[in-house]
Amino acid sequence: MSKTSPDSSPPKGVFEGHKKVERNVTLLAAATFVAVAIGGIVEIAPLFWIDNTIEKVEGMRPYTPLEQAGRDIYIREGCYTCHSQMIRPFRDEVERYGHYSLAAESMYDHPFQWGSKRTGPDLARVGGRYSDDWHVQHLKDPRSVVPQSIMPSYRFLAETKLEIADISANLVALRRVGVPYTDLDIEQAGNDLMAQADPDLDEGDLEERYPKTQVRDFDGDPSRVTEMDALIAYLQMLGTLIDVESAAAQAELAEETGR
Repeated sequence: MSKTSPDSSPPKGVFEGHKKVERNVTLLAAATFVAVAIGGIVEIAPLFWIDNTIEKVEGMRPYTPLEQAGRDIYIREGCYTCHSQMIRPFRDEVERYGHYSLAAESMYDHPFQWGSKRTGPDLARVGGRYSDDWHVQHLKDPRSVVPQSIMPSYRFLAETKLEIADISANLVALRRVGVPYTDLDIEQAGNDLMAQADPDLDEGDLEERYPKTQVRDFDGDPSRVTEMDALIAYLQMLGTLIDVESAAAQAELAEETGR
């Protein structure tokens, strides 16, 4: 004869207590609040004891004034609603777009452009993939280079002179939220803005303060600096500042060793 296993079901009182909580809205709300509060404290409390949640990597720098202006135009025109800037660590994404995104690459973004909504391709590593002429043509007449594109034309950017009331004030605001612009960066912001898109101007120490800065006429019209110049300068910079393979290896090593 087989042995009868002891009854392993919970005591009757457990069911009664559970039923009482389910039927009492106030008690259920209170229990839910306590559970969520405990979970929130466990996740949030450690942040008060660490200086930064992002591991800094070599090569990362703040945007130049022209790149920042281009980024502002990118956001103003709603480009982020169709293009994410976050390559997830999945094989299909890495093979198509490049190395997965690192948190450090967005450490100076306010707001960041991470997300998974893609009507168009991810742009996290678009810098250097296409020529300036390609970007100009794509922005003016998207379907002339990508026949299946549903992107609207942004031809007006090439016809709009870049005018910013006070780029220095923009950098001051960004410094207040943690972007490490120096006093010299802020003082030279106006000159830096124009010099990056006009090789004929004295760029001073722009490339020294902003490593890997691309200095040239971006929109094909050297007679003036346009919003097209700014947007393309921003796009051509994306994903070009750091060696992601090395940075990812360093981050994994730090995680393994607990440093």
